[in-house]
Amino acid sequence: MKYLLALDQGTSSSRSIVFDLDGRIVSSAQCEVRQIYPRAGWVEHDAEDLWSTQLATAREALAAAKLTGRDIAAIGIANQRETTLLWNRRTGAPLHHAIVWQDRRTEPACAGLRENAPLAGDIIARTGLRIDPYFSGTKLRWLLDHVPGARRAALDGDLAFGTVDSWLLWRLTGGRVHATDVTNASRTMLFDIRENRWHHTLLDALGVPADVLPEVWPSSHVFGESDADWFGVPVPITGIAGDQQSALFGQACTAPGLAKITYGTGCFLLMHTGGRGRPSGNGLITTRAAQPSTAPAFALEGSVFIGGAVVQWLRDGLRAIRAAGEVQALAESVPDAGGVMFVPAFTGLGAPYWQPEARGAIVGLTRGSSVAHIARAALESIAFQSAALLEAMSHDAMAEGGAPVGELRVDGGACANDLLMQFQADLLGMPVVRPEVIETTALGVAALAALGAGVFRDAGTMAKWWRPARRFHPTMDRDRALERMDRWSRAVRQATVP
Repeated sequence: MKYLLALDQGTSSSRSIVFDLDGRIVSSAQCEVRQIYPRAGWVEHDAEDLWSTQLATAREALAAAKLTGRDIAAIGIANQRETTLLWNRRTGAPLHHAIVWQDRRTEPACAGLRENAPLAGDIIARTGLRIDPYFSGTKLRWLLDHVPGARRAALDGDLAFGTVDSWLLWRLTGGRVHATDVTNASRTMLFDIRENRWHHTLLDALGVPADVLPEVWPSSHVFGESDADWFGVPVPITGIAGDQQSALFGQACTAPGLAKITYGTGCFLLMHTGGRGRPSGNGLITTRAAQPSTAPAFALEGSVFIGGAVVQWLRDGLRAIRAAGEVQALAESVPDAGGVMFVPAFTGLGAPYWQPEARGAIVGLTRGSSVAHIARAALESIAFQSAALLEAMSHDAMAEGGAPVGELRVDGGACANDLLMQFQADLLGMPVVRPEVIETTALGVAALAALGAGVFRDAGTMAKWWRPARRFHPTMDRDRALERMDRWSRAVRQATVP
């Protein structure tokens, strides 16, 4: 019996999950990742912490299943996207903390790019992205410009850039492999998603030397083997995907029109669009979907910067709860939010608003408002933001002659919250489907690794792994739901007032 090891390195934690060949979880391990906030709007991780916690959880998951490296057919890596690292090729030492995807320090550089309309149009057309600090390119430029000696070392070929997948792959292979997959490359603002290559126009615009870039491969590919020191024997690494594209694959959304949302630190809605990367007219971005073969696949995406992280704020900032699991009970202690609306724009607003200067706002407070009302409004904010994304995505689909999304598949930690899932279905007016395995990020990359290692012959085998557990059907009157969305829009406008 062989197994698959999925490494899921996320913003809040490093996690490792062992799957059997029927897509069922055998064991798992998780370790929280320390968040570093040097100043307002800046978010960093210790690169060594990302590696050490990921390796520790992988070993712990194997030990819990009473397995060794010899039992593992393949390793897959799923990762927080856009988070940017730069390290020395000879020593493997990081030059700086990793700059996390939430970080907003490069907004001035992005504003400068947006002011050059022809250049901005070319960047958007080639990458499918918005010009925003969210993406890796300006983060890499910041490192090259602000770390002493970095640009000179990069020009000399001494430095390697990577998103978290590349960093883990480098460490796992003992520094032998510097590579990434198309899904992660497509999040850098340096990769032409239609020509499938790093593009000199983009590199020149952002001041990035080509020598720092990793090789780019499909998501299912024999990237290399782990060093025998880590698991006792070399293990093939045959799947890599950015966490959200991996979750799309894990939700069996491999055909046009199928959509999923992941409720994690942020919320990420993706809809598969097939082999054509059409642009969005509604504030979404075009990205590469997980690619199990050389045939290109695309998706439309909208990202909410603060999703489940709002529950962390209730715990650590407001101290309204002692543990994240307490939030549902607190929210259910009141029948509704009592008119309170919570816009958690702690690091600006992502799609479909793209308001980097927006800041969090709680509106509608009265003398009768309580912490429970704020907690319920915080949970509801996750559903409001997600509903706004799906509305924009449906408009895009219908503009292209397609049908709107018929159901939404959900995953991530917060999808276990029944109150939130029911409210999400009510706002959307469509079924919300929660699968048996909600760890679909890990499930997806395990399947990609199985394909890359030849354990599966085609993606059809993996599709059988997706098994629905519960469907939440809308119960709210549609006019009432639309009125709630209108109140949300008014609250967002208040949060974005200069």
